[in-house]
This record gives sequence, C-alpha cells and structure tokens, in this order.
Amino acid sequence: MVRHTFAIYCGRLASEHACSEVLGLSGFDEDNLYENLDWLNENQTDIEDRLYKSRKSEYTPQLTSSYLEGEDNELSEYGYNRDKKRGKKQIVIGLLCEADGKPVAVEVFRGNTQDLSTFGAQVKKVSERFGCSRVTMVGDRGMIKSGQIKDVQKAGFHYITAITKREIESLLKNGVIQMDMFDEELSEAFDEGVRYVLRRNPVREKDLALKRQKKQKSIENFIETKNRYLSEHKRAKVEVALRDVRAKIRKLWVGAWLKAHSEGRKLILEVDNEALLHESRFDGCYVLKTDLPRDAASKEVVHDRYKDLAKVDQAFRAMKTAHLEVRPVYVRLAERTRAHVFVVMLAYMITRELETCWKGLNLEVTEGISSLTSLCSNKMIINGEPRCLQIPEPRDSVKALFLAAKVDLPSVLPSKNNIIATNKKLTKMS
Repeated sequence: MVRHTFAIYCGRLASEHACSEVLGLSGFDEDNLYENLDWLNENQTDIEDRLYKSRKSEYTPQLTSSYLEGEDNELSEYGYNRDKKRGKKQIVIGLLCEADGKPVAVEVFRGNTQDLSTFGAQVKKVSERFGCSRVTMVGDRGMIKSGQIKDVQKAGFHYITAITKREIESLLKNGVIQMDMFDEELSEAFDEGVRYVLRRNPVREKDLALKRQKKQKSIENFIETKNRYLSEHKRAKVEVALRDVRAKIRKLWVGAWLKAHSEGRKLILEVDNEALLHESRFDGCYVLKTDLPRDAASKEVVHDRYKDLAKVDQAFRAMKTAHLEVRPVYVRLAERTRAHVFVVMLAYMITRELETCWKGLNLEVTEGISSLTSLCSNKMIINGEPRCLQIPEPRDSVKALFLAAKVDLPSVLPSKNNIIATNKKLTKMS
C-alpha cells in the first residue's frame, strides 16, 4: 500500500507542476521512481566524494534520529529517540557538514545505533573515503568522550569538544583552571597536552539568574495561596500543604537553595544564600577541550568551530521538521531509505544555495519558494493536440527571485504527452 500511495502522490505532483516538461520526461510509473532511488543509493558515495573535493573545508559531524510511523522499514528499530516520540521505531541519521552547516555527506543507521558507534563510522568515513591528512572532529560533550577521543587520535585527527560540570570542578580542584579565568573574553589553560578554552557568557548568566528568580516567585505565590487556604479553612492540615510546596520545589529543581517549613499554621520559604551562590557559580560558564596545538588554531578559532555546531543543528531542523521533511518515509528497503534521506540532504543543499542567492531580498527561503508557486502555464492546443506550455509574465517579486538566482525563465516549454501510471488506484486500497 505504501509503495502505491507514494507513486500516486508523486504522479499527482508531476501532473500539477509540469515536471515532465521541465525535466524532459515522457512519463513514468512507480518502478521508475524506485529505480531512481536505487541509482542514487548506488552512486551516493561518488556524489559525496565530488562534493567534498569541490568544497574542501572544515567539517563537523552530528547525529539525530527520525521516528517512523510504520513497522516494516528494514532500518527501523526502537532506540533513544531525540524527537521524544516514545513507542515508535526510528532511524538514526549521521550528517557531515562544513563549518557553516552546509552538508557534504549523510549516512543512515539502524534505529538502535548509539551515538558512540555512529561517531566511529563518521571518523572512518572522513579518513578512508576522503583521504584527509588533517581533520578536526567537533562534537558536543555527549558525542565526543574519552573512547571517541582515542578513535580520533588513532586516525591521526584532532578534536574539539566541551566538558561536563563535574569535569570543570575537577580542573578547579587540581588547580588547572581558576574561577577568575571565566570572563566574557576567552582564556585558556594547558594540562598534559590538552588545551582548555574558557568563557563566561553574560547573556546566558543573566538568563539563568532570571529563571531562578521566576521559579522562586512561582513558589512564593504558591505558598501565599496555601497560607490563604490554611487561614480560611481551620480544619485543613498544615502538613499536607507543606508536602505540596516541597513537591513543587523538587519539581522545579531548586531544592539545593530553597527550603520550606511551617511555623504554626503558616508556611515559610527560606533562601539559603550560600547554597544559591554555590549553585550559580558556573552560570554562563563553559569549557572547551581540544588537542589542537596553538600554532594550528588560536583559542578564538577553537571557540568558533565549536559554536558552528549550532549551524549543523539548524541543518537537522530543516531536514526533519521545516519545509524539507525526512518524514514520511514511503519506502521499506534499507537501500531506498538511505537514498530517500540522501535526496532530502541534496534538497537542503539547494535551499542553502537559494538562501545565499536571496540574502539581499529580505525574505526567508520558505517565503521565496511559496512565491514561486504562483507561477503557472497555459497549455496551447492546436487541432486537438497539445503543442506547448506558455508561461505568462510573472509578477515583479517573482522575477526578482529568478534574477537573484541567475535563472532564465523560458517563455514556453514543449508539451509532453505524459503517461504517469501506477498499478493500483488509491481509492481501491483499504
């Protein structure tokens, strides 16, 4: 059923958007669609290699998962779901991007593949396929751990990652770093061949302080409500009200510095300022870890490359939930699932190119693509036979899109006697 639904859906799009005329096709059926996916899967490596050679740069690997609605996909398995969709099978996607977030390669793994093993595959891809002599792998603290660092160094690469709060405390205890090194300006420390780049983000620091204030205010309001109820209902139990307040404190994760107790029939909130100071001492602080020597990358470069991870996250969001969507996956075989994801990656590359072309037009890519849907064509029929498709003059805003992208819009296209077929009709399926 999924197979034929996919073919019918594509057939309808082809009829409505004149893709046969644009691409020079005389027609197709679902077998042609799946043959194209098979071809893409067979040639993906070659295409990615050519992309790499044409755009040598610094690359960042990143991972995500995408849940599936069906049960029969060969790569679908239950695993850690980053979309927070419990009870659904998924696939795991590994994306290799340039520093600015433009993708160059993608890999699809079984849904129960963990980040650690996936990361190793990305290292192998870079070293063996692309033949790189000097590569720096960048990943967050959950992706590059001690085991992955060994893999990276074994391949002759370098790494940039962040460390956990516990590791920061360990560095402070051992005297490798000091608290006064955390400042808006970058600083760095060295220990046993490892560089640590430190910074305190003042915006993040203020944001966390504001969140704590809001949480405290929320609990104060809750206590005020409870005290009012206790004063108006003499038979109400103080211990029950106190239990509710303490539960709220636990829920908001502020128990380290906020305590509640009762005095008679009144609830009191206490702020442990010393504990609050200890709790907030790392607000806005982060430490990056790398084995890159200083003559290869300054602390500013190390910091910027790590921040580039956000651009890779943007690529994933666009591929998964924006105008490009990995879901739904209308294929079952592993090879075609990989080809499907590869198509999405290539489509995202096109949107990134359009983003560059249209940056001077003050619009989002989605807005530009939406404007392009206003284009239409008139079928010219002579003696009962379709001869061509005439494209009317588009409005000025659409002209600007083509001009910025350096695309010449033809005024006429030869008409194709399209034969778009499928083996079953959608209405006959249950």
